[in-house]
Amino acid sequence: MAGRDLVQKLKQLDAYPKINEDFYSRTLSGGIITIISASFMVLLFFSELRLYLSPTIVNQLVVDTERGGTIRINLDVTFPALACSVVSLDAMDISGEQHLDVKHDIFKKRLDAHGKVIEPAKQDSVNQPTLEKPLQKHGGRLEHNETYCGSCFGAETEEDHCCNNCEEVREAYRKKGWALSNPDLIDQCKREGFLQKIKEEDGEGCNVYGTLEANKVAGNFHFAPGKSFQQANMHVHDLMAFGKESFNVSHKINEISFGVHFPGVVNPLDKVERTQIPMHGMYQYFIKVVPTVYTDVKGRKIISNQFAVTDHFKGGGPGEGHSLPGVFFFYDLSPIKVQFTEKTMSFFHFLTNVCAIVGGVFTVSGIIDAFLYYGHKQLKAKLGKNT
Repeated sequence: MAGRDLVQKLKQLDAYPKINEDFYSRTLSGGIITIISASFMVLLFFSELRLYLSPTIVNQLVVDTERGGTIRINLDVTFPALACSVVSLDAMDISGEQHLDVKHDIFKKRLDAHGKVIEPAKQDSVNQPTLEKPLQKHGGRLEHNETYCGSCFGAETEEDHCCNNCEEVREAYRKKGWALSNPDLIDQCKREGFLQKIKEEDGEGCNVYGTLEANKVAGNFHFAPGKSFQQANMHVHDLMAFGKESFNVSHKINEISFGVHFPGVVNPLDKVERTQIPMHGMYQYFIKVVPTVYTDVKGRKIISNQFAVTDHFKGGGPGEGHSLPGVFFFYDLSPIKVQFTEKTMSFFHFLTNVCAIVGGVFTVSGIIDAFLYYGHKQLKAKLGKNT
């Protein structure tokens, strides 16, 4: 008896009283609303499931308190009208550090007039230039047990300094801050056919790519024809050695980035192409580098950078002043750091949203069904009275 009373009391707590099937009144509108609401529930469920499985990105701006360190610059630039023997890469920063004619981790590919890579010719000893009567410090002839030691033509830094080829003479001149105005006056350059090689490569292009490791301070790196040197505290390039009055510095930037790649990064200079209409001028890109930290859902951090850029072309025509032909990238670092963090929705949050979807759609569809049912009923009653 007591068990029966307990069952009765539990029945009274039922918040969902059941309606006898004999009293159900099914309508066409109710069936249509049921199909639409069920479809809508399924659509919202999968949308919520996708949101649950995909992490969201939360960004935050903080002051960059890190000091010192270096920044890696990734570069890949194509010059369709500058030969690889002409173009050079220099890097410097406001701390006074300079890297002239950078070759470490920097590579060049020769390109023909159609932009195809020219495979380097195999070195053949038969075709190597021979130095007859080489310029010596001892009367132009080799003495007993003496190896060849070419003259540096006044640019020697030590008594036993040797310049055995044209490139070493040019390097010695660069360190002295001298321009090599006429390579034909240099025995090594004349015998190696320096100017002849420049003429043969006229019309070729060059693809320069690689990485630079720079101090984490403001600075610049630039591509320009000729070797650079310092003269009266000025950065100068020896353009006279090439015997040309103008240089076409048209270029295509395949990639310029600072640091490693991270998901969602956009480098605004990638695929940028500039065709030079005047035959002499300087392209300048002013870059603001923003330190960035990307943290994935597993807590792994990617320390990198993103940047914004503006560009300017400075011609060398009449009234515009003299400007070194080349492509210059001036960069500065922002004091603000951006932090991107991947976050996922908790399972209980997902479950709560699913219940809200089911309950909300069910309730709203019930209201719409009731409105249509009783509205139709009242309308039918009014029409019956009028007739």
